[in-house]
Amino acid sequence: MLQTFLGLNFNFGLNIKSIMNSNPPIPDNEFERVLNLTDYDLDYSNFQEKFKDLAKLAARVAGTPISLVNLIDSYTQWTVTRYGIDLEQMPREESVCQYLIATEDSALEVEDLSKDERFLEKFYVTGEEKLRYYYGIPLKSDGYNIGALCVMDREKRTLSPEKEELLKIIADEIVNRLKAYKAIEGLRNRVKEVQATQNKVVHDIRGPLGGIIGLTEIISEQGKENKIDEVLEFINLIHKSGKSILELADEILSAEKNKFVAIKGNEMDMQSFKEKLEKLYIPQAKSKNVHFEVNINPRAMGIPFPKNKLLQITGNLISNAIKFTPNGGRVIVGLDMDISNSKHNLCIKVQDSGEGLSPDKIDAILNGSASSEKGTEGEKGYGFGLQLIKHLISGLNGKLNISSLPGEGSVFEVMISGSAS
Repeated sequence: MLQTFLGLNFNFGLNIKSIMNSNPPIPDNEFERVLNLTDYDLDYSNFQEKFKDLAKLAARVAGTPISLVNLIDSYTQWTVTRYGIDLEQMPREESVCQYLIATEDSALEVEDLSKDERFLEKFYVTGEEKLRYYYGIPLKSDGYNIGALCVMDREKRTLSPEKEELLKIIADEIVNRLKAYKAIEGLRNRVKEVQATQNKVVHDIRGPLGGIIGLTEIISEQGKENKIDEVLEFINLIHKSGKSILELADEILSAEKNKFVAIKGNEMDMQSFKEKLEKLYIPQAKSKNVHFEVNINPRAMGIPFPKNKLLQITGNLISNAIKFTPNGGRVIVGLDMDISNSKHNLCIKVQDSGEGLSPDKIDAILNGSASSEKGTEGEKGYGFGLQLIKHLISGLNGKLNISSLPGEGSVFEVMISGSAS
């Protein structure tokens, strides 16, 4: 089994030669494709149980010992569910599925990986697993290939048209579940927004209503002793209280009618954010012998914040930093919360000891015109990692700052404004 993918000997760089000599395929709609995947706002480590039954079913249908559900972003192939093999991720350029998502074909079959020049030197072919057969079906979301369902075997085989059709049905069901998950998360967040609105309404209405009740009680208790001037004053106060309730109702109705409610993910705190980043990206760092750590400012502990797109933004920054950091280097992530001006502003800093960036390169990144470059060990780029990061940050009304000197590493700093405390 591929235990090295999960333990200390995990190594993306098992076959750097094959990475350097290959030309990774890039879909024509790559940027839109990654955006579509990002819209799901997924934590790739949380889906093993959600698709476990479908992965097992796919293997049984195909008669193979292995099946994988893979989602592919700008840098990495994430195996969100697997059957028959211990595998969580690999560099995108090492995968077979990268060729599938770059085509318009309905499936990709490789009868013998060891005879195909694209894969014959890959670790899963030459290593302990000695995989030979591959059959993959794209996971299509709104017309974009965001990943693949694939079955694999250590022996050569072929699939009948009936089995191929059944695998396509399973692939469609995987996408349906992803869409259902996205809808449920949106509804869950909407329920939280409604509950917060209800609490605000109850709080805001209670004051005026309490005033009205108190004034009417005074008038009732004084009875005939009420003087006309005092009664008129009481009535005036009641009028003002009633008017404030109507204004509040108009404000709520107007806001509900006119505002666009953006779907956000569930909240998380700094500790859970740190743990997710470590689980997802320590393996990538170990593969290049890069020291990776995530630090939290103690003042930010325990403060919840929306996780909307944060894993995608931070993850892409980390993958990019690892890509351009040489063997023996370091990538340090700092998480902080600026709570000045009654705002919870999230601060994310990714610092590396890599090659550094020239002023022109920094300007190109911030302007969204940066092109892909090879990593320190020849890793090929797909051209949209930093462009995607910039797009996502802009969508959250955040800011991206970059400071760097060639040969001295880079610091990417993201600031995202939070809600008032």
